[in-house]
Amino acid sequence: MLFLFFKLIYKGLCNVKKIIAASVLLFAAFSSFQLSAKPLVVEASVKDNPTIYFKGVSGNEALNSAVRSFLHACGWFDLTANPKADYQLSGRVAGGVFFFNLTLGGAPVGSWQLPVSGYDERRLAAAAVDTVIEKSFRELKVRGFCSSKIAFCAQTAPGVRNIYVCDIDGRGTKQITRFNTLCVEPSWTPSASSVIYSKYTPTGIAVIETEVSGARRSRLLSAFKGINAGAAVDPAGRRMAVILSPDKRVDLYMLDLRTRNLRRVTRNKSVEASPCWSPDGHKIAYVSDETGNPRIFVSNADGSAKMRLPSIGRDAVTPDWSGDNKIVYASRVGGNYVLGVYDMTNQSNKQITKTGGSWESPAWAADFRHVVAKCSSGSKSGIYVVDTWTGKIRPLLSTGYPLSMPAWAPCRRRAVR
Repeated sequence: MLFLFFKLIYKGLCNVKKIIAASVLLFAAFSSFQLSAKPLVVEASVKDNPTIYFKGVSGNEALNSAVRSFLHACGWFDLTANPKADYQLSGRVAGGVFFFNLTLGGAPVGSWQLPVSGYDERRLAAAAVDTVIEKSFRELKVRGFCSSKIAFCAQTAPGVRNIYVCDIDGRGTKQITRFNTLCVEPSWTPSASSVIYSKYTPTGIAVIETEVSGARRSRLLSAFKGINAGAAVDPAGRRMAVILSPDKRVDLYMLDLRTRNLRRVTRNKSVEASPCWSPDGHKIAYVSDETGNPRIFVSNADGSAKMRLPSIGRDAVTPDWSGDNKIVYASRVGGNYVLGVYDMTNQSNKQITKTGGSWESPAWAADFRHVVAKCSSGSKSGIYVVDTWTGKIRPLLSTGYPLSMPAWAPCRRRAVR
C-alpha cells in the first residue's frame, strides 16, 4: 500500500536521493425532446438495474458498437437482447445527423439528434448514452458521465510508471506522461482538463500538472525539499493539499496555488498520506498512523475539529470523498483489503466488496454511485468498477503491465429537478 511506502521513505528520508484532465459535451446540439412516459426510478438500495434493449444504429456500425459499449459500461442499465426490456433504444444516421429514440414499455420517452460532422463515433455514442441516462434517472447528479475519463498508472519497466487515461468502458487509452521514472498518484483538477501526479526525481519527489489533451503542457506545482506527494486540489481550484517532508517529518500542508503561500496542517511524529477534499472544500480527509495503525481522519481545512473516521476492519487507507458526501476507502479485513463506504450524512458504514482478492486505491466515479479500484489476486491484478448500490463488479482494464491508482475525472453538476 502507498501509505506503507511513504512510511519506509520517512524512516530513510536522508537517502531520498536513492529513490528515484474533459471531453467537449454535445448537449447544445440536442433538439426535439419530448417526455411522454414517466421514467423509472432507481433507488440506492436496488439489487438490479432496469433493462434496456438496443435495436442498433442503422447506417454506422462503428457508432452502433460504441453505443453498446457505453450502455454496458455506464452501470445504470442492464443491456439485454430481449426486446421486451424495460427500455428500448434505437438510432439511425441520415443526412449527417445521428437520430436516436428512447421508449419505455413502448411509450415514447424522448427523441434527440446530434450532428455527425466533426465528431468521432465514440464521442457521439458517449453523448447519446449520457442523454438517455440523464433523462431516465433523477438519481444521476452529474452531466456528461459517459464522457468522463479515468486516469491510472501503468508500470512498463522496472522503476518506470507513467500516467494514462481511458474512457469509462476501458477503451480509448492515451498515454499522458512519458518519463523514465515513477509517475504515481494521479488526481484530477476540478475542470477535468489536467491530471496532477507525483514524479520521482534524482533529488526527491515533485508534484506536476499535465494537460490531458492538446499540447499536453505541464507545470511544476510543488518541489520542496524531500517528499511532495498525495496532491489534491480543492473543488474551487485554489488550494492544494499535499504531503511534504521539509524537516524530515511527513506532514500534511496546504499550498495556495495563486499566492504560493504554504501552511502546515499537521505537526507530529506520525506519517500522513492520501488527502482528499469534501465536496464543499471546507473539510479534508487524510490517513495518519498517529494511533499506531493507519487510520482515516477528517478535519477542517486548517486542521481543527479533527475526528477519526469510523471504519470497518483495520488499517483504513486511501480515502476518496464523493460529491454526495460519502467516503470510500480500503481497509484490511483478515488477510486482504476490502472496500468500505462511510456515509458522512447518515454516519453509517458498509462493506462494498465481498469477493476474493485484495482491493486498493478506490476512487469515486463521477456519478457518485460507482467506484473504480485496483484488485489483486495472487500474481494477477486489474482495475475494476464496483457498483456501490448493487455490489456488481465490472472489469475495466487488465493488461500485461501492472496497473494501479485509478482516479475518475469529475463532471458538471446537474441542476436540481
